[in-house]
Amino acid sequence: MAPLSTYVSKLSKGRMLLLLLLASCVFWYMTLPRVAVNYSKDGKEEFRYIWNTQHRIDKGSILPGQATADIGHIFPNKDFFMMFDWWSAKDLRRCISITPKWGRTTDIYLDEKGRIDIAKTGPDVISRLKQCEGEPDPFRS
Repeated sequence: MAPLSTYVSKLSKGRMLLLLLLASCVFWYMTLPRVAVNYSKDGKEEFRYIWNTQHRIDKGSILPGQATADIGHIFPNKDFFMMFDWWSAKDLRRCISITPKWGRTTDIYLDEKGRIDIAKTGPDVISRLKQCEGEPDPFRS
């Protein structure tokens, strides 16, 4: 009887370890702060963008009705920063500095002209956005 009991005990420990590992991964994934930028489907032009999350650079383009997203750090230090630059072929250029919220997705909405849509973007999100130094106001044309 003892060998069967030992086998079940080892199997249970293995399952518990696997469950703990899986739970840790899910916790890590769910608590990462995310930022999503959603471009209005009424927009007329393509925007190019650069995400700069503490010197981790991601470049791409976004068409009307599309969105782009990036993740922050789960344990940001005092020097952490997250910036989103976007521009069009017609010289529109904007930049925002973002303070993402831990464990949440921060949704930012751009209107058809590429400005931050303050009607759709929540006030708690707007309070986490700052105009980049020396750049045009991202809330106005």
